[in-house]
Amino acid sequence: MKWERIPLQIPLTVGQERIVFVNKNVRVGFPSVLNNKLRIQSSGGVVYLAASEAFAVTRLELQNKENGEIILLDVSAEPGKATREPVKIVCDGEVANASASDKQTVSGDGSARQPPSDDAQASRKPAKLNAPLPVVLTRYAAQNMYGPLRTVEAVPGISPVSLKLPSAITTLMPSEAVSVTPMAAWSLQGSSVIALQVRNRAADKVILDPRVLEGQFVTATFQHRWLGSSGTPEDTTVLYLVTAGRAESAFIAEPAVKSSRRAK
Repeated sequence: MKWERIPLQIPLTVGQERIVFVNKNVRVGFPSVLNNKLRIQSSGGVVYLAASEAFAVTRLELQNKENGEIILLDVSAEPGKATREPVKIVCDGEVANASASDKQTVSGDGSARQPPSDDAQASRKPAKLNAPLPVVLTRYAAQNMYGPLRTVEAVPGISPVSLKLPSAITTLMPSEAVSVTPMAAWSLQGSSVIALQVRNRAADKVILDPRVLEGQFVTATFQHRWLGSSGTPEDTTVLYLVTAGRAESAFIAEPAVKSSRRAK
C-alpha cells in the first residue's frame, strides 16, 4: 500500500487485530470518539489495530517521530469473520524489494542506493538546532506530555529511550513531601531529557524550586511553579530534567531496602 498524500483505507473486523507495517517510528493520533472502540499500539515501526466494536470511517494520524511527516489512515470496523491481512505502507517515492532472506532494501528516485559506509555515517554532522540543546529537549518533552499530537515539533535525530529507573524516586526531592514518578525520556546528541510526575502528598502548598533537587542535571524545569494541597487538581505537575548521557546516571541511588527479618 503506497502513501501518496491520499488517506489510506484500512478496514477492520471486530475482534481481530490487524497489523500495519510502517517501517518508521511513529506516534498515533486519534479522535476521542474511538475511545473504548479501538485499541492502538505502536512499537518499532509497526502499528497494531484491534476494534472491539463497529464504527464508521474515522481518521488516524501517524506522525514520523524523526521528521514530523504525517500519514493519514481512514479506519473503519464492522462485525464479521473476514480475516484481514497485514498491511505494509510504502512512502511516496520509495520502492521496497524483499530478498530471499526477507531483508528489505529501499530505493528512491528510480535508482538503487547503497547503504552509507561507516566512515560516511561518522562524518555526518548533527542536524542544526533552532535553540540550545537543553531547550530543544525540554520543549520536545513538554509538547509530548501536555500538547496534542499536531503541535509536537519535529526534531531530527531525537528518539525515545527506555527508563532504567525505579518506579518511585525518593532521592530527588528529599526535603519535600512529594512523590516522584518517572514517565518518559528522550535522547539527542548525547544528552537526555526525562519527564517525571511530581505529586504533593501534604496538605500544605509546595513552592517548586530547582535548587532543592539532588543529582547531577544540566537543567531542571517544572511545568508549574507550585503544587496545591494533596487531593486538589493542582497537586500534580511534571518536571523535565536534562542530563549529559544516560538519564539514570544523574540520579542519586535509592537507599538499600533493609530486611525485616531478625536474627535469632
